[in-house]
Parts: sequence; structure tokens; C-alpha cells
Amino acid sequence: MTGPCESSADVIVVGAGPAGSTTAYHLARTGLDVLLLEKAAFPREKVCGDGLTPRAVKQLVDMGIDVSESAGWLHNKGLRIVSGGSGLELDWPELAAFPDFGAVRRRADFDELLVRQGQSVGVRLFEQANVSGPVLDSRTGRITGVTARLGDEKRPVTFTAPLVVAADGNSTRLSLSMGRHRRQDRPMGVAYRTYFTSPRHDDRYLEAWMDLSDHRDGKRRLLSGYGWVFGMGDGTSNVGLGVLDTSTAGGELDWRELLRTWCAGMPAEYGFTPANMTMPIRGAALPMALNRQPHYADGLLLVGDAAGMVSPSTGEGIAYAMESGRIAADVIVQALARITPAGRERALQSYPRILRDSYGGHFTLGRSFVRVMGNQRVLKLGADHGLAHPTLMKFVFKLMVNLSEPRAGDAADRIINALTRLAPRS
Repeated sequence: MTGPCESSADVIVVGAGPAGSTTAYHLARTGLDVLLLEKAAFPREKVCGDGLTPRAVKQLVDMGIDVSESAGWLHNKGLRIVSGGSGLELDWPELAAFPDFGAVRRRADFDELLVRQGQSVGVRLFEQANVSGPVLDSRTGRITGVTARLGDEKRPVTFTAPLVVAADGNSTRLSLSMGRHRRQDRPMGVAYRTYFTSPRHDDRYLEAWMDLSDHRDGKRRLLSGYGWVFGMGDGTSNVGLGVLDTSTAGGELDWRELLRTWCAGMPAEYGFTPANMTMPIRGAALPMALNRQPHYADGLLLVGDAAGMVSPSTGEGIAYAMESGRIAADVIVQALARITPAGRERALQSYPRILRDSYGGHFTLGRSFVRVMGNQRVLKLGADHGLAHPTLMKFVFKLMVNLSEPRAGDAADRIINALTRLAPRS
């Protein structure tokens, strides 16, 4: 058995992905004792496009991580949208609030980099700690810790803390065991990806192809999503697809076969042939638009995919995972400084409100976008004619990727901020 000091802490964070590691880092740097429990051992793979927007880069800089290219990152200038045989390059906007570049890094390397940064400020990491359930106060129903199986021998361990953060991804067994179920009125998406050796590996633009289609019934039906090509700078490209669940009418698609078919139809110079594939096709669900609630109750806070922090507009999740982790950490630090239990609880109850205020409007606009994109005529109109209107596309791009100057800014920023403020924040 572990000793009492080893197995107890001020806060337990379950899951060492971007959300969990960011939460743990910002907690530990204030002096709190933090246990970070990860079911796998590092390095480990995750299904992801590996592309980071300026929102995510900002979070890395705030964590003191070197994001220079000499430190192993490939910087990118923006997004290239390809549709109907033509392309449009959209640069990341130049803003005071965010960097003007994105970056690419494999998740196996990226996630370990974040967790080691947390350890450098005192986070206590337990790898191969498979959390099996919550420990509850029989009188109040509050979570007071978790049970886990530790190491190859699956040794039973109990970890205790007055607060627990669920950062265990879309499956979030901990949240489910605490009665946090997914809202059925929120969209879900899927993502599948693989890697190819490719001469496109050092492309300075993330690339999104808007021509994904379903041919099951012999007719071409456009899908609400896109295929991506993200150069990794190491001789390979991350190639995948992200599709909303509004695209699954008529039965579940074979996403792996769809990705193979799409890759086979790509330009020959990309090199996306079976012989050049270096990794198997893997997939994951994308929980969107704050789809699991409440985000705080009974001593448990939800962050990242466990909280449904993926944007329905783009499928971006890492930036919002890291941001929600930092918000949760700030709330917890303030709560644990309060003198009375009632004061601590008031502080903790602010967490769901802060999430709604920060993201509710943007995610609501994204949900509206999802509904519109479920219409075949709208999809075809956008695919056929959208790139012919670059000024409009620049505005839509800025809106969808959620990169505007929070104060002042240009006319587009002011319109985007107004739309976000006016949209419901449920």
C-alpha cells in the first residue's frame, strides 16, 4: 500500500492529456500539492490532427514552454482551404491577444512535453494508474478521492483529495460514475487519421479539403466536415478527416474506408499511397459545445473532452482543453484560499458560469453553423462558390477559429465579438 502522504493531495487530476496536464501545472505552480493520474505510460499516442492554432500556442507560452522551431516545432502561417479544384490561403490574424503563428507536433511528444513541464513545478505523476471509480463521502455525496489500479500488477490504491478534476477524455468514466451524462442536444463529431511519408511534410499552411462525400447509394452526398493534411516537418504528413454527426443519415459510415478512398483521390504528388502509409488508421469521438454538464458539482470539475470542450465550428479541441484547464486551476486556487466551506463552494460554483461566459456564445454560433451545414444545398453552394469571395471567407475563418481582438480591433473583430456576446450561452 502507498503511504498517506503519497496517496493524498490538495487536488487530484485524472487524465494527463492537454487538459489535465495544463490544470495540474497551473495548480502546482501556486504551491498546491497535485496528483496527476494517467492510465497509460508516456510516451503514448492519441488520435489527433497534431495541428495547433495560435490559441493553443498562447497556452504553451503561458506555461513557459519553448515553442521555437529549434525546440522541435514546425510553425505554420494559417489555413489553406481547398474546394472545387481551387485553394485559398488564409493567414492567422495579427492580434495583440494571440501569436500570429500556429504549430505542429506529434501528440505522443506533445503530451509528454506538457506533463514533464508540470512535474518541473511539483506535479506528482502516477503513470499506469487506471482510475476505477470515485470515493464518496457517505453523508454528503461529495467526491473525496478515487480508487485506481496501479502499475503492471494492477495494485489497488486509493487516492484522496478534497477536489478532483476529471480530465479523462470523451469516455470520462469518472464523470459518468458521478452522474454527468452527455447532453443529446449537442453535436458530436468523429476524427480519423493516419500518417504518410510525403513531399508535403514541410508545408507552412494547415490544409483543409472541403470535398468529403458519401457515395453509398450511388449518389454523391457532401459531408459536414473536411479532410486535412498537416505537414509534420519530419518527412511525414498527418492526414485525416473530421465529420459531424449530422453526416450519418442513412446509417453509420465506414470512416476508415472513407479516409482510404479520399486519400486515393488526392493529387499524385502528395504521395498518399498505401506503400507510404506509416501508421494504422485510428479514430476518436469529438465531444462538442459543452456537452457534458454540470461542469462542477460535489467536488468534481470537468475539463477538456470530459467537459465537451471541442469547437463544433472546426473540431479544434486542444486549445479549449488547455484553456479550460487553466480556468479550472484558477477557480480551485481561489476556492482553496477561502476560510469557510461555504466560501469555497461559492468560488467553485463560479466555474460553470465562467465556461459559459467564455465559450457559450462561440459554441452556440458553431452549433448554428452545424445545423446550416447539414443542408445539402448550403454545403454545395459553399463548396462551389465560397472561395470566390475571399473577403467573406476571411471573416468566416476568423469567426470559426475564434481569433479576434477581445477589445477594440478592426470592424470584423467588433462584429464577431458582438455576435458572440448576443448568442445564447447555454
